[in-house]
Amino acid sequence: MTTTPMQRVGETRAITTQRATRRAKRSERPAWQEKDGPVGFTLKGLALAAVVLAVLLPLYTILLTSFSSQATITRAGGLVLVPGELTLAAYREVLAGGVVTRAALVSIFVTVVGTTLSVVVSVLAAYGLSRPDSVLHRPILFTFLITMFFGAGMIPTYLLVSSLGLIDSLWALILPTAVSAFNVLVLRSFFMGIDRSIIEAARIDGAGEWRILGRIVVPMSRAVIAVVALFYGVTYFNSFFNAMLYINDNALWPLQLVLRSYVLQGVTLPGGGTVPGDIAGAGAADLAVKMAIMVLAIVPILAVYPFVQRHFTKGVIFGAIKG
Repeated sequence: MTTTPMQRVGETRAITTQRATRRAKRSERPAWQEKDGPVGFTLKGLALAAVVLAVLLPLYTILLTSFSSQATITRAGGLVLVPGELTLAAYREVLAGGVVTRAALVSIFVTVVGTTLSVVVSVLAAYGLSRPDSVLHRPILFTFLITMFFGAGMIPTYLLVSSLGLIDSLWALILPTAVSAFNVLVLRSFFMGIDRSIIEAARIDGAGEWRILGRIVVPMSRAVIAVVALFYGVTYFNSFFNAMLYINDNALWPLQLVLRSYVLQGVTLPGGGTVPGDIAGAGAADLAVKMAIMVLAIVPILAVYPFVQRHFTKGVIFGAIKG
């Protein structure tokens, strides 16, 4: 079947229109959705490799230096990049006497109990504030917002903790920082983004608020709850200032305060090793001990983070843009 000149013109116009439409759609795409050419692909790969190297190189240097002997550190003139003689002397010195081990157990207890308590209270508060018909919804929300910008100060907080009889108690490391207004607002934003028809359907079926929270809201919010738990866990594990204020008994010191005493003060801990001198006058042997201290402080967080990493981006974005 032959085509007439008019039909060929019509087909040409149709093809031209389709191509123009495809070009317009491609031009509407964001820059990060465009297909990379060879140059762009290579540049992105080099940038990603540089970021990975910037993260891994310090960790590699700290770990290698902590296992290096005094002679190897002296030859390197400081941090070790090329493996030499390896030894566990720095770790034996840090862990001698069981002081650091006991402090690690204290930190683990505070982190686990504190994170559990903080997540439970934050979820309950956020769920209550996410219900528009809850009692005193707006005044309580306004109070949370005020605490994000204004605090009572260190001295009033210390007097409150002392009046409650929490001095030299592990609860002094948990209760003063048990609830973060920011984390509560992140959870509230996510809860408000849940489809109300699901909750209303559960109410029609006879579910109460506790069952709705436990069976519907929490399972649908596992990502953002995991992120909030990570925030609380890192805060509890890395905290040492509250221990300096409220804990006088060395047996109740958390790991971060014990390690700070090793690195900054160079004190002899009861039953533990000694790090002579301060940072400015520290020698090669002290450097290995300090790097071992940093490894002990970093490893627990690195061990936990992979389990919540897959929820991190989703939880932060969903919790931040809704509400």
